[in-house]
Amino acid sequence: QVHLVESGGGLVQAGGSLRLSCAASGRTFSSYAMGWFRQAPGKERDFVAAISRGGSSTSYADSVKGRFTISRDNAKNTVDLQMNSLKPEDTAVYYCARSWGPSTSAYSNNYAYWGQGTQVTVSS
Repeated sequence: QVHLVESGGGLVQAGGSLRLSCAASGRTFSSYAMGWFRQAPGKERDFVAAISRGGSSTSYADSVKGRFTISRDNAKNTVDLQMNSLKPEDTAVYYCARSWGPSTSAYSNNYAYWGQGTQVTVSS
């Protein structure tokens, strides 16, 4: 069983920054792509960013390109999401997820394990 635990959420003013981190259990972390998704109240869960198993390939939702950066440390079994220039519309619960395979994907069905989520609130 794989456990994912997110941290780093909180309240920030518009224009500010936050760094989310996700710690994964298990010895096969480096074999799988990882992703971040978010869900705002009353909305569906949306793709934010993903990174391939080795970190050489990344993908982002258009809404966060140029503002968010995903990275991973396979030695520490962690994946981070650096969020800059935050906007009120970035307010959501952010989820870390482990993919079924090694390549990035924007589709939630391609992710096998999910964390419990961390709240990010951006005030205007």
